This record gives sequence, C-alpha cells and structure tokens, in this order.
Amino acid sequence: MLRAGLTGGLGSGKTTMAAMFRSLGAHVIEADAVGRELMSPGQAVYRDIVQHFGPDVVNVDGTLNRRLLADLSFRQNRLQELNRIVHPPVIAAQQEWAERVFAEDQNAVVIVESALIFEADAQGTAPGWRERFDRIILVTVPDEVKIARYLARMANSTAPAHDPEADARARLAAQIPDREKLSHCDYVIRNDGTLEETEEQVKRIFAELSAAARV
Repeated sequence: MLRAGLTGGLGSGKTTMAAMFRSLGAHVIEADAVGRELMSPGQAVYRDIVQHFGPDVVNVDGTLNRRLLADLSFRQNRLQELNRIVHPPVIAAQQEWAERVFAEDQNAVVIVESALIFEADAQGTAPGWRERFDRIILVTVPDEVKIARYLARMANSTAPAHDPEADARARLAAQIPDREKLSHCDYVIRNDGTLEETEEQVKRIFAELSAAARV
C-alpha cells in the first residue's frame, strides 16, 4: 500500500491530475471536497467557524458565506485562524478514509489531493502532515498561468470575487512558492504543455507508485 500527496498552487491543475490518477486506478480524495462537507450546517466544523468568526459569516440560508470567509482569510490575514479550525478534522477524515481503503486492498495507491500539504505543516495547523505521505507529487505551472486560469474560472462562477486578479494574487501569496517545494517532492508534473504530455507524466508516475505499493 502507498499513500501519496498530490499538491499544487492555485490554478495549477491538480484537480485535473487527480482525475487522471483516478482513471488509472488510484483511490483519490480531495481535501476541498472533504472541507466543504465538514463546513456544511450541522457539522462541528461549521459550528466552530461560526463561533470563532461570528454570525456575519452565515448566509440567510444558513450556509457559510465563503466570499466573506475568503476576504477574512486573504485580505484580513486570518487564514491561519480558519485553517486551525478546518485542517485537523479534514485530515482526520482523510486518514479514516485511507485506512478503510487499505483494509480492503493492501496494494492500493491512495492519493490525497490538497493545495496546502506544505503550508499546513509549516504554519502549524497540521504539524507533521508532510511526513505522513510515502510520496509527494507537485503539479506546477508558472504563476501567470495560474492567475489566468483562476480568472477564467471566476468568469464562469456564479459568485465571482470582487477583484478576481487581486484575489488570485492574495491566494498565491499565502502559498509557499513552487520553487521552494521542488526539492521536497518525489515527483513533479509540469502542466503547461499539451494534454498528451501531461497524461504521459501521470501514467509514468502512477506506474511507479503502483509498483512501490506492492513492495
């Protein structure tokens, strides 16, 4: 069995890479999806966020106001406060899921897709998380490509940011630059070429992960 972390900054394409790995047979879980579930009404994480940040972060329908939370996090420098609430239960849920997968398949390749594997460790919101993975895969593209992709995504969003480019740059500033992560990763997927080139990188990496999982 093997547990891998798939990470990459804003707009790097890690979610697309996660889908490619899943199509090849990997068991994949997305940290953002787990977080969204735990931040829904009725969940303990939801209650902790409201208690910490106040009732203003709640929409009229009872859901969390994600735009306001983003503003508090990236423009008012309260990101670590939010992450200290969200990261531990998200990671615990990922761990429980992985253990269930391994119980059914000892040769499984489990991949956790998360933008903040290094950041959660460095900022102390999830100390030692990096060391829980057998392999780390970084998806990277130039920052200007990340921003362009984010802007394109926001253009199709039903709730775009007030200033999408400023929002993108604030989010990137909150992440450790790829150049500082490279030497700490086992694999690097450069996702600024053709789709075929990217698929070949993913296939090669998955073949190696699968072989290592059976050792």
